[in-house]
Amino acid sequence: MAVKLNSPTELLPIKGIRLASTAAQIRYRNRNDLLLMSLVEGSTTAAVFTQNKYCAAPVIIAREHLQKTQPRALLINAGNANAGTGKEGRDNVVSSCQAVATSLGLDVEQILPFSTGVIGEQLPMDKVVNGVSEVADKLSEDNWLEAAATIMTTDTVAKGVSEQFEIDGEKITITGIVKGSGMICPNMATLLSYVATDANIPSDILQVLLERATEASFNRITVDSDTSTNDALVLIATGQSNVDFESLESETTAQFYSSLKKVLVELATAVVRDGEGATKFVEVEIIGGKTKKDCATIAYSIAHSPLVKTALFASDPNWGRILAAIGKADVNDLNIETIDISINGQPLIKAGEPAPSYNEEIGQQIFQQDEITINVNLNLGKESYNVWTSDLSHEYVSINADYRS
Repeated sequence: MAVKLNSPTELLPIKGIRLASTAAQIRYRNRNDLLLMSLVEGSTTAAVFTQNKYCAAPVIIAREHLQKTQPRALLINAGNANAGTGKEGRDNVVSSCQAVATSLGLDVEQILPFSTGVIGEQLPMDKVVNGVSEVADKLSEDNWLEAAATIMTTDTVAKGVSEQFEIDGEKITITGIVKGSGMICPNMATLLSYVATDANIPSDILQVLLERATEASFNRITVDSDTSTNDALVLIATGQSNVDFESLESETTAQFYSSLKKVLVELATAVVRDGEGATKFVEVEIIGGKTKKDCATIAYSIAHSPLVKTALFASDPNWGRILAAIGKADVNDLNIETIDISINGQPLIKAGEPAPSYNEEIGQQIFQQDEITINVNLNLGKESYNVWTSDLSHEYVSINADYRS
C-alpha cells in the first residue's frame, strides 16, 4: 500500500506529444503493457541511463540511437526487461524499433526502445509487432494517464505529475510519468520515467538540466539498494511554446529548471512512497559534514541498513541501529562526541549523548508515524545531503519471492 500516494486524476497534455497503449499480453493479462509515444518533428531529447554494467538490450540500443539522431518516437513495454538476453535480445529490440519506424514512416534510429519486467526472457516478438500496429493508429495527446498505468510492474499505483507556469507571459507545461517500486537504488535514475515539456530548449542545454535535476531527485532515492539493469529517464522538449532558452545562465532557464526539479522530485519520491511493501516514507538528512561525499556516504549507510529499515517497519525506536549505521560508514574523522540526531524534530542524541528531553514513550509515538525524517548533524562542516527511502516489511519479501510466479 503506497504511503500517502494516490494515482493522478489528471495529467496535462503536451503539445507535440501523442501517446497510445494496448494490451499486447507480453506478460500481463487484462491490462495494457505496451506504450508508444510519438514526438513532433523538431523536438529535442535528453536522457540518462542505468550505470549497471549488465544493462539491458534496449538500453544499449537506445544509447546508440541517441548518438545518431534526435528521436521521433519511444516504445516502452512492461513485464519483460529484455535483459540478459544476448544477441537475440538486441536483435529483437532493433526489430521492435523497425516495426514502429514502418508504422510511423520514420527511420529505425529515430526510435528509442525501453523495457521493464523480468530479466532473462526473450521478448515475444509476434505480440510486440502486433501491438505496435494497434497503438500506431490510436495516438492522442490526451493519453498520459493511460500511459502512466501501462508502464507499471510491481507498482501499486500509477505515478505522474504536471506542472504549469509562466515565463515572460507565456504558459509552459511539464508533464511526467514514472514507474518504479522495487530494484530501486540511485546510480542514474533507477526506473523508467518520461517527462515532456512544450518549451523550446536546445538538446545540449536540455541534457545539462536533466542531469542536474536527476542528481537532486532520482539519484537520491533507494528502496532496496539494487540498481536495475533497465533504468532510463527521458526528457523531451517539443518546442511548441514561444519561449526560447538560449543559455544555461539565463533567467528563463533558471525558472524552467526550478519547475523541472520540482516535477522530478515529486516523481522520485512517489517511487519511494510506492516502494515494494513500504509502510513508511523516510527522509535521511545529513548536515554539518566536511564534504558532500561524506554526507552522502552516511545517508546511504542509514538508508540501506536492513536493521534500521526493519526497526522503522516495526515502529521500534531502536535508535542504536542508526548510530551503528553512521559508525560503519566509510568516512574519516567521525567524532561521536559532536553528533546530534533527531527524528521528526525530536532530539535523540545531543553531542553523542542521549538527549535529556527524549524517552521511550516519545520515541514510540514518533516511530509509529508513516512519514519520518531522520536528521543527523555531524557538526564538522557546512556540507549536507539528503536521501529518501522506505522501511523494509514482510510484504517486500513476499512480493519479490513471488515475482516470477
